[in-house]
Amino acid sequence: MFDPLTLAQETEKIVVRGNLKKYYRTARGGKWYGGIASAYCCGCNLRCVFCWSGFPRDHPDKIGEFYSPDQVFNQLKQVASRYGYRQLRITGNEPTIGEDHLFGILELIDQSDFQFILETNGILIGHDRHYAEQLSRFKNLHVRVSLKATGSEEFSRLTGAKPEAFDLQLVALKNLLDAQVSFHPALMISFSSTSDISELKSKFTEIHQSLADRLEEECVILYPPVVERLKKASIEPTG
Repeated sequence: MFDPLTLAQETEKIVVRGNLKKYYRTARGGKWYGGIASAYCCGCNLRCVFCWSGFPRDHPDKIGEFYSPDQVFNQLKQVASRYGYRQLRITGNEPTIGEDHLFGILELIDQSDFQFILETNGILIGHDRHYAEQLSRFKNLHVRVSLKATGSEEFSRLTGAKPEAFDLQLVALKNLLDAQVSFHPALMISFSSTSDISELKSKFTEIHQSLADRLEEECVILYPPVVERLKKASIEPTG
């Protein structure tokens, strides 16, 4: 088992140079959120067994090119304008690694009419309350915190990280709430029991009563590499 905070630091050394960050694909349109332009970054601080990102996650040193915030924003803007989208995102891996780069993009988006969806596992936001406070500066931002499990042991089994790191995902929700950042939680439900999901929702009430109602339930997409990874780990979806 690994410490995702340590892995984030190690990954940042590979994928970040000043305000430049590594991407393996920029940018393309897609149907998510009703239509969104997406850029695909390299490197993550978790190793989720159900993740659809493979080589760019596990070998960020061997793939991708470095881009500035201006370059990423301009490519996202070009794709969004082509399809009439009003939403932008960085996906594929963990966009909160390299905060100067991320904040540079968010500053540019705040000068536009686009909204940015920050998809994150929340680990770094949970570790550092100041990260959430910094995010509160941006008006065209909504954060989607992707919870990987309903509890610590399930989290460790599915992500490979040490169990106590699960709590950082819950702390991230509180930090965002305290900083008055627009956000909602999402949960991968394909490996959890109904009772465990209910128990997690009850934990939400300790943070804020509305969080359970705002929970987005996410199901695994069985791409061939995901099927192979699940088989190797002897893990099967619950339904």
